[in-house]
Parts: sequence; C-alpha cells; structure tokens
Amino acid sequence: MDPLERQMPKTPSFIPISTKLERIAKLAREAPGMAFKTLAHHIDVAWLHEAYRRTRKDGAPGVDRQTAEEYATNLEENLRSLLDRAKSGTYRAPPVRRVHIPKGSGAETRPIGIPTFEDKVLQRAVAMVLEAVYEQDFLECSYGFRPRRSAHHALDALWNDVTRTAGGWVLEIDVRKFFDTMDHGHIQEILRRRVLDGVLLRLIGKWLNAGVLEAGGIAYPDAGSPQGGVVSPIIANIYLHEVLDAWFAREVKPRLSGKATLVRYADDAVLFFEREEDARKVMAVLPKRFGKYGLSLHPEKTRLVEFRRPDKRPPPGTSSWGPPEGDAPSSETFDLLGFTHFWGKSRHGKWIVKRSTAKDRFRRALARVAEWCRKHLHDNVRDQQQALASRLRGHYGYFGLTGNSRALSRFWHEVKGTWRKWLNRRSQRAGMTWERMQRLLKRYPLPPPRIARPWTARAANP
Repeated sequence: MDPLERQMPKTPSFIPISTKLERIAKLAREAPGMAFKTLAHHIDVAWLHEAYRRTRKDGAPGVDRQTAEEYATNLEENLRSLLDRAKSGTYRAPPVRRVHIPKGSGAETRPIGIPTFEDKVLQRAVAMVLEAVYEQDFLECSYGFRPRRSAHHALDALWNDVTRTAGGWVLEIDVRKFFDTMDHGHIQEILRRRVLDGVLLRLIGKWLNAGVLEAGGIAYPDAGSPQGGVVSPIIANIYLHEVLDAWFAREVKPRLSGKATLVRYADDAVLFFEREEDARKVMAVLPKRFGKYGLSLHPEKTRLVEFRRPDKRPPPGTSSWGPPEGDAPSSETFDLLGFTHFWGKSRHGKWIVKRSTAKDRFRRALARVAEWCRKHLHDNVRDQQQALASRLRGHYGYFGLTGNSRALSRFWHEVKGTWRKWLNRRSQRAGMTWERMQRLLKRYPLPPPRIARPWTARAANP
C-alpha cells in the first residue's frame, strides 16, 4: 500500500459524509499521481443513505418497474442488503431500459438508458467517491456535470475569451455517438491510473457490461456507457479529460503560436483559436487523437468557423466571408449548448458576441409544448395554464440571456398560439378566436419573457 494511503484511517460511519469526501479529495490533491487501492471502505450504510437522498425520486422506473416510493417502504433493510451485495461481489447489475428521445430536428433520436432505482442509488454512491478523486484532476475548461458549474458558466467563459480577443477561429467538435462508443478497455485503463480499488472497478465493469432492454429483447453492447445512468456522466468526464482536456493543455497549447481556449460541457466542445494556422493544425490531428480511443468525429458537424469581429476582417475582395447585416446571424456562426453565437452591435455601438436560441432547440422546445397540450387537451384550463407557465419559466431560466429577448418573445407568442390551437380542438366547434383567447389570457396569463441571466462580467472591447 502506498504510504500516503496509510495516512487515511478507516473512517467510522458516524463521521459526516462531507468529512469523508473532503478527506478523499485532500489526499487526491496531495498525491496527484497516486492510484487509490482502498476507497470502497468509505461506502457504508450512512453513505448509501446520502446517495439515496441525492437520487432523484421522480425518475422513470427501470426494468423492474420499482418506484422510489416503493423502495423507501423498507429503506433500511434495502440499503443494508445492497451494501452487502456490493461489497461481497454478488451484486448483479440489472439491464437498463432503453427509450428514445428526440435529438435536434428531423427523425434523429437519442437513446437513453434507465437503470432500476436501486441501481441508481449504488451508482450515485460510487459516483460520489469518483467525484471526490477526479475533481482534483479535472481542468477549468470542463463544465459539464460538475459541482458548482453549469452550462451558463461555460457560455460565459467562451463569451469573455472570444470578445476579449476580437474573435478568431472556432472549431466545433461533434463526437459521433459518444456515449455509445466509449471503449470499455480504455475506460478501465484510464480509471486504473487513479483507482485500483477492486470493489469499485468490479461494479463499474458490471455497469458497463449490463444488458440493454429494448423492444422486448436484451442486447449486450461491447462499447459505451448508457446515457441516463447515474455513473455515466463522471465516467464520460474522466474519459474526455484524458482524450481531450489534458492532451490539449499538456501537448497542444505549448506548440501553438497564438492564444487558444477549450470549453467543454460533457461531450459538447468548442476550441477557440486566435490564429487560423493553429486552428487548422489542431483540426488535422483531432480525428487521429479521438480515433486512438475508439471515438470518431462527425465529418459534417465538426467544422472550422472564421469568427473574427466584423471590423477586424479583411477588406471585401480578400475574403469570402462578409459582415452580417444588422444583428442577424451571418452564415459564419456557431452553436454551443443551445445557443447560436454571432457578432452584433451593443446599445453603445460596440461589437459584441450575441447569443440567440438555436433553431433546433427552439423547434424542439415548441414541439414539446404542443405534445403536452395534445396529451392534456381536456384538462382544466387553470391546470393547463399553471403547467404552461412552469414550462415558460424554465425556458426563460435557461435561455434568458442578455441579447436573446427577441427569441424569448417569439417563443412566448408561439406558446400562446399553440395553446389556442389545442383549446380550439376541445369541441367540434372552432370557437377559440384570438379575441376570445385574449380574454382567456387576461384571466389565465402566461408569464412574459424575462432576462433571467444578465451579463455579470463584460469583456473589454479591444
């Protein structure tokens, strides 16, 4: 056993979980190259209680159809049994139930794996341990599924870098079917550099090899980690930390002639370069780097975008890229985390990076509203109003960035129109005119657009 590990005593169950987590994190910080051989002893009944508390109770049930409420009726006994099976090696990871949700536009869907509730609790317990270790290794460029970090933090970081340098070249990275193609051998190899605990590695191996129930049959994929599993996000971050983050920081950036920035949220990533030659060099080697780990880049969605500030572009005739008209997105825009980024003028007449709801996300959100209205056609009008108001507030909470007022207003009006359309179908008489709808909206108003996230920091205009 490593001498540093001997400094960490077996922690009794009465010690708060937060204290245990901090002890693991402290040791990981102090020994960044050490592989932990003993971690599973931290997971006891109290740890599982905390994992249970952190697990969503309103999620869809897995293959056993057991709900969180049913599991809680005999919680203490269930958790003790789960702990015994996990530690003894007799725990069997049940198949995940696969469902498909819409992805972008068209008929393309995203497969989601739904574990059983008990499996979610155990995955949460293991994810808590892994997070305490790997949060000490992860870099600032990574924002997805990490404590005290969000998609908006990633967007703000990119906004500041691009605006401060008057733009440059943006390399959009799209990993084809990332969660379905992560190589199991590489996952285990990468994990073993930091985690050598047999119990944890055995459990992770069982989850990676658990079957997938779909269309009445069970398949056993030889690659991937089901998107929707509780442990999958931390495994994905560990994988991409090695494949992209650490490689870019350690090997790529020192060889570049200009500034470069990576912003990654889970498997959504963009690379921003000050110089075109740097961008093209990295773009040329990216497929080989990802291919080394069993991943492939989408040839059409992985693209290089010239994104210089309009007043910094070459004169007309020397570049095929022209300035946008007004504030409308030009042909050279890029998308990240549901927003289309483009150059526009501020109220003070300065060029800034503006962000508008991406077209595919707008259509998808509106389609979900229409589907909800269809399913709840005959609900009480007040209940419909409350549900739609909640959806609008959630939409504003994410997309309510400064400069996105126009898209928010359009969404608000489209939702009102969609509601009217389906109210019109409550009877055979088409009587819900706009005049009547306006009277109904006065009685059952839908919240108007609001900017939920104004800019907190502004980059200098160089």
